[in-house]
Amino acid sequence: MSAALEIRGLVKRFHPFMLGPLDMTVPQGAIYGLVGPNGSGKTTTIDMIFGMGAKESGEIRVFGLDHLKDEVRVKQQVGYVSPDLNYAPWGRVRRAIQFVRGFYPTWDESYCDHLLHTFGIRRDESITTLSFGARIKLSIVLALSWRPKLLILDEPTVGLDAISKREVFSELLHAVHDGDRSVLISSHGLSDIERFADHIGMIKAGRMILEGSTAEVIERHRLVDFTPNRGHRIVESPGVFVQEMTGNRWRVLVDTDRAPIEWLRQNGADNIAESRVTLEDLVVALGRQ
Repeated sequence: MSAALEIRGLVKRFHPFMLGPLDMTVPQGAIYGLVGPNGSGKTTTIDMIFGMGAKESGEIRVFGLDHLKDEVRVKQQVGYVSPDLNYAPWGRVRRAIQFVRGFYPTWDESYCDHLLHTFGIRRDESITTLSFGARIKLSIVLALSWRPKLLILDEPTVGLDAISKREVFSELLHAVHDGDRSVLISSHGLSDIERFADHIGMIKAGRMILEGSTAEVIERHRLVDFTPNRGHRIVESPGVFVQEMTGNRWRVLVDTDRAPIEWLRQNGADNIAESRVTLEDLVVALGRQ
């Protein structure tokens, strides 16, 4: 599968924080969820993609193009949405549309009309009177209407109610249905990411600690409760992440690719009870290690 975005060996230092070395791959035609605790480096990674700040080492390629040497061609293919975007200076929605439309020969006016109708935004509305959630939806309209090949969204569902979230993700799914377009979402809305993203990457303390198909990554992890017999051998093993140790009952998160459940039993775990995890379970468990 070809890649919409490839990051290899990226390093950026903001003392005392260091991003990387970071490897990351967004497959073409995928919705990719970038998740992780606050301060883990998600927004910094996105900033680096757009050349905001000089990287110390590494490579970033968008559809095979170097993000700096081919900056103009990259930006002609990549849309961006963030709560920090502010279109209020243009006054009315129609004026913001007229301004943004002028930069993109690929602008699709009928698609713009469809998005405005779907999100309940009128062209004659004053941007300053829009709710915070409506301003986010306007940013999505302006980013999607020129049909970028890669859409990058930083916390796009902040301020959106459940119905609005469903509308947004429905349009994102439609945008990638032909397999030619891709979406990268950085979000703390883990249930939304689990439901709609087909690939995920989890970043922690500037490093990518999990990446792959959403279904496969979640399926291979289990929460396991057990009574320890020779417990010290278990908790010191790769792929086992301690969550609770209460009396004679322990709970661990297990990466079954690295520590199969049968291996736990063979190494002193009795009375085993295992359960499936959600993406939220996984991020909470790994994020607090």
